[in-house]
Amino acid sequence: MAALTRDLKYGGMATLSLSACFAAGVGAGGSLFFPDLLGGTEVTIGNLRGTAFVVLVLGVPLLLAGLASTRRGSARGAAMLLGAHAYLLYQGVLFCFATPFNALFLSYVAMLGLALWSLIALFLQLDVTEVARQVHPAMPYRAASVTLALVVIVNWLVWMARVVPATVAEQPSDLLEGSGLLTSPVYVQDLAFWLPAGLVVAALTWSRTTWGALLATGLLTFYVVEVLSVASDQWWGARADDSHPDLASMSVVPAAILLAAVIAIPAALCLRRLGPQPAEGTTPPSSANFSSAAGVAT
Repeated sequence: MAALTRDLKYGGMATLSLSACFAAGVGAGGSLFFPDLLGGTEVTIGNLRGTAFVVLVLGVPLLLAGLASTRRGSARGAAMLLGAHAYLLYQGVLFCFATPFNALFLSYVAMLGLALWSLIALFLQLDVTEVARQVHPAMPYRAASVTLALVVIVNWLVWMARVVPATVAEQPSDLLEGSGLLTSPVYVQDLAFWLPAGLVVAALTWSRTTWGALLATGLLTFYVVEVLSVASDQWWGARADDSHPDLASMSVVPAAILLAAVIAIPAALCLRRLGPQPAEGTTPPSSANFSSAAGVAT
């Protein structure tokens, strides 16, 4: 079997990924176990500690498992890496901008930067032709595409229901009352990047492309961990201060866990259908889209 990546075992991507793990461990561990280092309101400190908990128990282990699997040449591991780095990147933005400057700031910045550069390095090193050989013919393209599109649409509607009324209100800043924030890094990165990216990946997946199979699997994995992270930050935040239900509410926790379980079904199916195939002669799915990226990687 051809190598999935070029010199991954000893290459810069592995070093970046392990460094991202270390930075996430320091930043999340410090935030969780040493709350006196944190500033801001009680509810946002609770939110941050809840996020830090999931970073430690799910985000970092997922990245390490994905790295080990990718080193063995499995495209499944690459998808896990994509999901893990996307999660650390997302949370890195929140750690940097949703909590006041504190002694852990440099670890937050390192987590954010290393997750971003690890993603870039992975994309540059992936051999798309080999990934195509590892996509099973039964890959649930349509189910993955529909799930991605539905998550994006529902998330967009929820954010618009909050943001639009606030922008036309007499005091728009009331939307963030109690958070201590000047604006919301959640709304910013979701509306500017993550939701549009989800639609692009849904379209690629619907077209049954190699990149669609890989990115959809990674993005669905990211969604599962992120939604569980929402459940955790809401639980920790509400325990710290339940007087701001818009910022933290126990009622969100069961709904988020249920949503994560629903998304986990297509995510698991995609992961199962992505990896070294025992049968030979399988015609790989089209990788016409992103052909220029394939040319760089191969």
